[in-house]
Amino acid sequence: MAQSIALNLAQIAFVLLLSPLFAGILARCKELVQSKRGPSIFQPYRDLRKLFSKDERVPAGSTWIFRTAPYVIFIVPLTITLLIPVLTNFPLFMAFAGDMLAAGFIFAVSGLFFTLAAIDGENTYGAMGASRTRMVGFLAEPVIIIALFTVSFVANSTIPYIVQQHWVHPIANFFAPSHILLLIAFFMIILAETGKIPVDNPSGHFELAMVDESKALEFSGRSAALVKYGGYMKFTVLAVIFLNVLTTPWGLASSGSPAAVLLAAIAVSLKIVALVLAVVVVESTYAKLRLFRIAEFLGAAFVVSVTAMVTDLLHL
Repeated sequence: MAQSIALNLAQIAFVLLLSPLFAGILARCKELVQSKRGPSIFQPYRDLRKLFSKDERVPAGSTWIFRTAPYVIFIVPLTITLLIPVLTNFPLFMAFAGDMLAAGFIFAVSGLFFTLAAIDGENTYGAMGASRTRMVGFLAEPVIIIALFTVSFVANSTIPYIVQQHWVHPIANFFAPSHILLLIAFFMIILAETGKIPVDNPSGHFELAMVDESKALEFSGRSAALVKYGGYMKFTVLAVIFLNVLTTPWGLASSGSPAAVLLAAIAVSLKIVALVLAVVVVESTYAKLRLFRIAEFLGAAFVVSVTAMVTDLLHL
């Protein structure tokens, strides 16, 4: 039990300490692709330090929701870290406390508080972004549900530690058409849920065109740092689910020894960097979609998810 708790703390430390680095690598690579010099990969750490040291200002008409939301946004990714295989391929303490569907519901709590806080801040652009984000969420949630149904059909479980073993034993399961289609749909979900192009442009500063970023305009100081940090960790957690559970469930520690955990941390970091490069390719290849064309993008993801489920049911 003590070792399991220690490994869970190691997983939390991995997500907590390296998430800003992955965000920095993503930002730097995007700038390099555009023939720009770009910021340092450690710039997110500097931004967080600067925000944590600043004074916080709260809108006069806001309620407890506005003050609580940043902490919820920060804690939710760390909570989900306890449920998924970040560094080990064997269950840890809290591993069976919730499945992948529970992780989706926990993420929904974060999104709900973020949306309510944007409205509570009494900023017109925040409410506009909250409305647009809910539209994206309503379109993405059916895709997530169908994808999880497909996982349950294929692996006979939605517990992440059990699902990851299904793709490894036997290895032929990894190349099944239903699995490949599931990966495509889940990758599209990551782009939508983390506000990446073609759904959103997180580097844009035009308020009328913002989707996810506009919800954070009223936050300052510590609250802004927690919201930004939570966004970094959300991407890392979704990347871990995509990589360690669905795509490449290899390279994880089979024992609790420090050497095995360290090697697993290096392997997982390299896999996330590879995913970051894939996201850079997508963001540098496609333009941001018009607002009402986002439905087409997520509709395509829904069709891919349904096709994956039907393909598995027909044993194709």
